[in-house]
Amino acid sequence: MKLDGKRIALLVAPRGTEEPEFAEPRQALRDAGAEVTVISTETGTAKTVNGDLDPGSDYPIDKAIGSVSADDFHGLVIPGGTVGADTLRADADVVSFVRDFFAQKKPVGAICHAPWLLVEADVLKGRTVTSYPSVRRDIENAGGTWVDCEVMTDAGLVTSRTPDDLKAFCAKLIEEFAEGKHDDQARSA
Repeated sequence: MKLDGKRIALLVAPRGTEEPEFAEPRQALRDAGAEVTVISTETGTAKTVNGDLDPGSDYPIDKAIGSVSADDFHGLVIPGGTVGADTLRADADVVSFVRDFFAQKKPVGAICHAPWLLVEADVLKGRTVTSYPSVRRDIENAGGTWVDCEVMTDAGLVTSRTPDDLKAFCAKLIEEFAEGKHDDQARSA
């Protein structure tokens, strides 16, 4: 599937985002023809990690959260990383940005610990998602149903567990972004 003309927002924390969960979807989306904009809480450079503890690479941040709107994009990807996901969910502007994608019925992808941000945005009630296993209870407490599978899609919301699932996650992201808006996406926003 081709994503020519699709603008995709890719969130990254200034520090602590899991490198493969950021870099692989970014490349897959670009390879499919999407214009990917890297967004963070601040401008500059994001320092990623591998396995939460080992330093990763540095990546340029295209825009700060205060200068963008969900209106500007066709879809959103949220990579994991324990520290990165926790940093992003603590920022009210990031949480509002995520919630707006659901309100606008736009597809969203979240992997590993990234569903923490979906919990914070209060968009999981009645949804079936997967994540890193330690996030399960948070998802259930937010009204979602947690499943243990490689990739889960629920009305435009794509979730996966770990970097081991990236191939399936990226393929499903491309499919959902190509399909566009999903009417059921706004049900929990």
